[in-house]
Amino acid sequence: MAVNQQTLVISTRGSGTIEVTAQVAEVVASSPISTGVVTVFCQHTSCSLVIMENADPTARRDLERWLDRLVPENDPDFRHTLEGPDDMPSHIKMALTRTSEVIPVGSGRMQLGTWQGIFLWEHRTSPHGRKLIVTVQGD
Repeated sequence: MAVNQQTLVISTRGSGTIEVTAQVAEVVASSPISTGVVTVFCQHTSCSLVIMENADPTARRDLERWLDRLVPENDPDFRHTLEGPDDMPSHIKMALTRTSEVIPVGSGRMQLGTWQGIFLWEHRTSPHGRKLIVTVQGD
């Protein structure tokens, strides 16, 4: 079994989703693997990954707004606020979503559905540089 691994650095502009499908697809295409899986892992505790609708951005905005209502800033029960009012909410949002995604690879390409995209979901309000570890393994 072959393994190919690369690190992607994604610059965020603050809270919201950023599609990373094309960058991950480039890693898969540059690997010698035809059949297997690709794992995308986010090395942070205040952002996450999600496979979501990639044709209509309002689907992502609706999800973002829903999660903001579920985990609002300035909750008086939050004690972990040293880095600002978005700090603890960003950790909870990450815990409720995912830090990794696994996608099948066939014929040297990700086997995502027609309307699926991979998104980095920044939960902090300020810009950050986020690292994604992309590992392709298989034959």
